[in-house]
Amino acid sequence: MTVLAAMTSEVMDAAHPQCQSQCMSSQPFPRTTPPVAAGVQLRQLRQQAGLSQLDLALISGVSQRHLSCIETGRAKPSPNTLHNLLTTLDAPLERCNDIFLACGYAPRYEATPLTSPSMEVVRDAINHVLHANNPAPAIVLGSHWEVLAANTSTGVLFDLVGLAKDATQGLNLLVMLLQPGGLGDHLNNAEEIKWVAWQRATREALSNPGLADILQSLPVPYRLSTLSDELPPLLLTRINSLHGELKFMSTFATFGMPLDITMSSLRIEHLIPADAKTWEVMTDAYERSLQGRTHGTAT
Repeated sequence: MTVLAAMTSEVMDAAHPQCQSQCMSSQPFPRTTPPVAAGVQLRQLRQQAGLSQLDLALISGVSQRHLSCIETGRAKPSPNTLHNLLTTLDAPLERCNDIFLACGYAPRYEATPLTSPSMEVVRDAINHVLHANNPAPAIVLGSHWEVLAANTSTGVLFDLVGLAKDATQGLNLLVMLLQPGGLGDHLNNAEEIKWVAWQRATREALSNPGLADILQSLPVPYRLSTLSDELPPLLLTRINSLHGELKFMSTFATFGMPLDITMSSLRIEHLIPADAKTWEVMTDAYERSLQGRTHGTAT
């Protein structure tokens, strides 16, 4: 099957004989600096993934010889072969568009606004997940860590901490964690959480200029000063609330097999209570919040 797939990819690229031509240099819009060749970018992605040329060839079905010629610019891949390689490398969709452009092809992926009618099924799915997570908080984040949506329990937790219930509106979670006066001030293990968030955001910013700009405006958190010899299996978010310390496990959910840049950037953070006390406090506060809304409606 691998040999057949490799043969197929080379037949599809027959219009561009193997090791014969370089990628087109013309671009649909002017650039101030020459774009990085598609083959060079593919090699960078392969190396970042820790794969040899043989590994990538076996997984993608493209022959190693043909892959070598693509990476060195001696062969131009067809759009299907390029898509196959980028999918195998799990490349970010925006990076995929850059590589398609570098090869002289039109960008393949769009960034559809979440408010678009075509995204209705996505919005419904997000609302379902947020509601199902109550009484535990859940937040939808965009590519710049901006809060796009949050469930009722997130407002409940903010209220327990002493922040406004509607503080998530227009909020950037990274900013609120790292800037003084935000959520970071209410963490009992702020040093750990801030440093982990900074590291994660810094990695993401390598391919996200907008996020890089946000990071430049924020204070760099202190590096972890101590590290216990016995590390716990999971770093908990420990929040100082009106009811004492609340402990949460953080998990992230993303959409599988996204074909849209907006879809690929969405993630839902779930804060799952990590002990019985936190479950009890959150459940009680959530139920009282629902009762208050019911009374308010009746009034």
